[in-house]
Formats: sequence, structure tokens, C-alpha cells
Amino acid sequence: MNDGAFISLRSTVLGSECDHMGHMNVRHYVGKFDDATWNFFNRIGLTPSFFRDSDRGMAAVEMHIEYKAELLVGDVITITTRLLEVKPKAIIFRHDMYNGETGQHAASMNAVAVHLDSVRRRAVAFSDELKAKMDAVQREDSQISS
Repeated sequence: MNDGAFISLRSTVLGSECDHMGHMNVRHYVGKFDDATWNFFNRIGLTPSFFRDSDRGMAAVEMHIEYKAELLVGDVITITTRLLEVKPKAIIFRHDMYNGETGQHAASMNAVAVHLDSVRRRAVAFSDELKAKMDAVQREDSQISS
């Protein structure tokens, strides 16, 4: 399950997150991936204080999810996240969700997020400092197998 990848979330499947068939509903996969995203952003320098102090934000512009195995009430989950690509104004990253007990790969999500000026509501380039931090994380993550 975890081959050294950054653990961005540990959680549990709640009864309220399951559908009438007893499986975690797809909307909650997205919610857990979103929670993992904020921990991942923190890792790469996109911290809450950075967003507040610099009038910056991020916007998801593309997400591709693959559902691989069902998760049931009470299942413990672990999400790992890797930075795949850094562009001048955007990043591409991947979340992998696992059953924390069995290690079974439950889902994955590739996402593209754009860096925004939150006042002007326009895409803006990452600072050199942020880009350097992200480049270092990407190099580290590229050494981890899928």
C-alpha cells in the first residue's frame, strides 16, 4: 500500500457516507480526496496562511477518478498523494486511496489545479520560491512507484 508516498489522509468510512447498497457513495470519495488535497497543498507550500496573506487560491479544473474496489462502513482508509507535474500556473497530482486494513487499492484520482489571484479571479504564475519547493517535492515523488 504505502511505498513511501506522502500520506495525505487517514479516515474511516461512516454509515452516513454509504448509499442504499451499503458502499461508500461516490460523492464521499471526492470529499475524502478533497480533504487529502489540503494536506498535500500544505506539504508543497500552499498553506492556509499563504492563501490568506497573499490573496491567492487554487481551483480544481480537471479531475479523473477511477473506482477500483468497494469500501464499506467502518473500513479504514489511507490516501497517498504524489505531485506529478508543475506548470507555471498549475499543478497535476495523483491521489491513491487504499483500504487501510487490507491494503487493497480502492480508488485513484488525477487532478489539475490552477493557481489563482483570489481578488482578480485570474490564473497567476507560482512564485520562484513556491516553484522551487514544488520542484523538490516532484523530484522526491517521481522516485516513488505507482
